[in-house]
Amino acid sequence: MNNKICNPKTEVPTTKDMNDLDYITDVLETIKNMVHNYSLALNEASNNTLYEEYKNIFDETSTIQRDLFDLMFQKGWYCLEEADNQKITESLNKYNNQLDQLS
Repeated sequence: MNNKICNPKTEVPTTKDMNDLDYITDVLETIKNMVHNYSLALNEASNNTLYEEYKNIFDETSTIQRDLFDLMFQKGWYCLEEADNQKITESLNKYNNQLDQLS
């Protein structure tokens, strides 16, 4: 059973030079790292003004990250895997048990 969720793949040239897929993958990885780092900065902001500035940048950067992911998904360069219902139930049970242990 194929659980992959993909769009038709937009082909790109395979040469030693970077192609569109290489560039967008590089940019997406950079943006993902930026989102992660801004998340850390939010947790450590020393005052509300700084926090709000980081939050605005975080929100904008997160939107760009999502837009890049959507573009890659539309071009078939990013595939998702449909989760099996049994795996979802197992994960839910696992986290519910952990939550119960904290109570």
